Amino acid sequence: MNKAILMGRLTRDPEVRYSQGENATAVARFTLAVDRRFKRADSQDADFIGCVTFGKTAEFVEKYFRQGMKMAAVGRIQTGSYTNKDGQKVYTTDVVLEEVEFAESKAAQNASEYKQSGSHNDFKPEPSSAVGDGFMNIPDGIDEELPFN
Repeated sequence: MNKAILMGRLTRDPEVRYSQGENATAVARFTLAVDRRFKRADSQDADFIGCVTFGKTAEFVEKYFRQGMKMAAVGRIQTGSYTNKDGQKVYTTDVVLEEVEFAESKAAQNASEYKQSGSHNDFKPEPSSAVGDGFMNIPDGIDEELPFN
């Protein structure tokens, strides 16, 4: 069985191209930085894993994922080779993804960006939508009519 399950952050925005021909298919390529479980002195803390996905999944990745976002993904490892323009044989290893999901909420992503930027002006927390009794948390002194039943 060839199955890979990854969780990591995109190192850059996905690169999307479309195949040639009558039925053009989206092809998205990107790299996930996957933290290592155990860290050793004098070694890197993450592995950088090349990923590729096709069709509707590639279109989903293109539309919703950006650099730094955390992704959970399932796919298979695929190896290959080609001859470059210098005549040398190049070996490749990619994870061909079949399923991708968001691995953190928008609020957690904003908090992560806030910590990384070090700037308090960039952080815009999402408003809280409800308190335990189902009513919005409205500050005192607001007497406007609210746009809900």
